Amino acid sequence: MAKILIINTGGTISMVSSGRGYVPNGELFRERLLSMDLLKQAPMPQWVLTQTEPLLDSSNMTVSDWNRIGQLIADNYEAFDGFVILHGTDTMAYTASALSFMLEGLDKPVILTGSQIPLSQLRSDGRDNLIDSLLIAAEGRVREVCIFFGGKLLRGNRATKYSADELIAFVSPNYPPLAEAGITVSYNKTLLRGRQEVPFRLQLLDEIPIGVIKVFPGIQFSLFEQILTEKLKGIVIETFGAGNIPQGGSELLPLVRKALANGTVITVCSQCPQGTVTLGAYETSSALKDAGAVSGRDLTTEAAVAKLYYLFSKGYAADDVKRLMETDLCGEESA
Repeated sequence: MAKILIINTGGTISMVSSGRGYVPNGELFRERLLSMDLLKQAPMPQWVLTQTEPLLDSSNMTVSDWNRIGQLIADNYEAFDGFVILHGTDTMAYTASALSFMLEGLDKPVILTGSQIPLSQLRSDGRDNLIDSLLIAAEGRVREVCIFFGGKLLRGNRATKYSADELIAFVSPNYPPLAEAGITVSYNKTLLRGRQEVPFRLQLLDEIPIGVIKVFPGIQFSLFEQILTEKLKGIVIETFGAGNIPQGGSELLPLVRKALANGTVITVCSQCPQGTVTLGAYETSSALKDAGAVSGRDLTTEAAVAKLYYLFSKGYAADDVKRLMETDLCGEESA
């Protein structure tokens, strides 16, 4: 029988109502799990629950929390067949993306899930999300970091939060689901990653200064000049369409050149959930390409941010980071 470690980090699934809104409650959540007869029936795997302290609303998740989750997996890697991480939905895609890079050579399932309605409530979607995640982790057919939510198993570094109030909270705009749960769990076998040839290793992340700028009509790029110091290691620019910016980049270009001179890596992503950044396809994106910005291709913003953290934490120089940002490392972008 497979043995799965459940890591509860907080989020809606483990929350209860209070005078100030929903708050995580680890003690009541543990009691709730232990009282669920469904979790004791075949074919459920053996499971052990551990909870991080303090439990968090995921909007409070930080790089140090990613490191703590990664360390828990590394410390228990040999003792368990898979891992289910309970997490709030707001930053779940960021955590999934970060872990996909941090857990080098991962050869076991790591599945993040949660709920839009607390498990303590009658209509909670957390019950099905948790049960299906445990069963998928126990099968061991996926060997990567995934998000399971609303009946779909998504590659973690391809997912993004789509809805704040629907039970299908996540989508994967540029990559199909790895599996869908209906009467049975149907896997897309051609998308599943094979066994890893390198040994498992945890890469912890440093607190790297990284920024995100979202382009909008009328944006005054000069307002961002003060943050473009040598301390800023990476910027993700969310542009229009395939990488387009206002006025052909005439206002942004001096800032880009200043950033690049400081060793800052500028990665261009699209505000469109679906599609690929192609710098130079339009005149309005040529300035970014000419200035030395790199294309985020079909990376989500979450994956781009996590990848920058990872590459700089590995100790790569800026030129190597630029090259690797356009290189698929673990399924995060199309080849």
